[in-house]
Amino acid sequence: MGKRSKKEIALKQRHNRIRRKVSGTDQIPRLSVHRSQLNLYTQLINDLAGKTMLAVSTRDKKFKAKMDKGGTVKAAELLGQILAEGAKPKGITRVVFDRGGYAYHGRVKSLAESARKHGLKF
Repeated sequence: MGKRSKKEIALKQRHNRIRRKVSGTDQIPRLSVHRSQLNLYTQLINDLAGKTMLAVSTRDKKFKAKMDKGGTVKAAELLGQILAEGAKPKGITRVVFDRGGYAYHGRVKSLAESARKHGLKF
C-alpha cells in the first residue's frame, strides 16, 4: 500500500476532532457529509443506536432525475433540499452538523445553507 498524503492525514485528524464533540441522537441526529471529487454523500445518523436514519447522495435516482453532475455547488444546493424534504416525513427538524473535516466553504456550505432554507435547524 502507498503512503497516505499529508492532506489525507490532516483531514482524518480534523474529522476525528469534530467527532469527539458531535454526536447524534434519535431526536437530533447527526448530519454527516462526505465529499468526493465527483459526488456528495449525506447521512442522518443516530449515534446512540448506531443507525443511519436517512441517506441521500448525488448518485441517487431522485437526484439524477433533476441534475446530471454531482460535484458542483448547484448540485449541493439541490442535495440539501432533497435531504430536508426526506427528513420531514420522519419528523426530523433539528440536526447537528458534521462537516467531516472539510472546510465550511463551497459545496459543504451550499449544502448546509440549502438544508437550513428548506426546514432543517442547526
